[in-house]
Amino acid sequence: MLKRHYFALIAIAAIAVGLSSSATTQSKAVYLNSYRWSDTDPLFGGFSGIDLAANGVDFWTISDDGIIIQAQLLRNGDESRITGITDYKLMPLQLVIGGPVRRINNDAEGLAVSESGEIFVSFEGFHRVRGYSDVTALATQLPEHPDFGQMQNNSSLEALAIDADGTLYTIPERSGHLARPFPVYRLKGRVWDQPFSIPRRGSFLPVGADIGPDGKFYLLERHLNGIFGFQTRIRRFSLTDDGLQDEEELLTTATGTHDNLEGIAIWRDDEGDTRITMISDDNFRAFQRTEIVEYRLTE
Repeated sequence: MLKRHYFALIAIAAIAVGLSSSATTQSKAVYLNSYRWSDTDPLFGGFSGIDLAANGVDFWTISDDGIIIQAQLLRNGDESRITGITDYKLMPLQLVIGGPVRRINNDAEGLAVSESGEIFVSFEGFHRVRGYSDVTALATQLPEHPDFGQMQNNSSLEALAIDADGTLYTIPERSGHLARPFPVYRLKGRVWDQPFSIPRRGSFLPVGADIGPDGKFYLLERHLNGIFGFQTRIRRFSLTDDGLQDEEELLTTATGTHDNLEGIAIWRDDEGDTRITMISDDNFRAFQRTEIVEYRLTE
């Protein structure tokens, strides 16, 4: 989620320069397409996390207002580009004690789905990670790291990822200082630790993460470039017992190329190519948009 006082400035910039779907400034990825998603339901929007099944069709997304959607992407063409979304319903995420999340409890930011279909969500406001057996289930309470309670409002557990063994990784949006790396928290079994960190590079902030079929850690970052819009960056790391290594910059977009991309999913298509699928948080503002954006890695 982005702080509200930026929105009027973004609106002025959108009118002045437009929001382009142009090429990137630096990339190991090829842009495929963007699909603009809209719905008249007042609960629709604010999507901050996404995860895809291995088939590249079934997906989940969560919103800043505590909504979860399970749906399917429609695809066609030689590159299986996204043409629509079907079979979805807006469902409220549930509390551990039952009932929908509300107010300080509802700001869902990070999403990770295990290979068995268990859903995990990280939240801001009341900083926590919860598990769900499906989109309608009551939340399962997970352990908490002592650092969670001390994190900044609107800047905490933005990114969430899960590996093949079921280990969870979460990263706050801010580290507390421009020279301080972003801490990576890990839930292995029933114990959180903070075994390693990610170096800060420039003014980009973490907003999403995923572990790809290659076992590598992908980090989605965002930078708001004043009144001119958003930049997106993706970095990739080897996930080892000694930390995140072999840092690569896969994508850095020009300002305004896409809207406020906050969720990322990595999967492999029928041709064996790695796909990057991202979703934007429109912050429930008419001058922003919900879009699902896809790239293919060139390696």
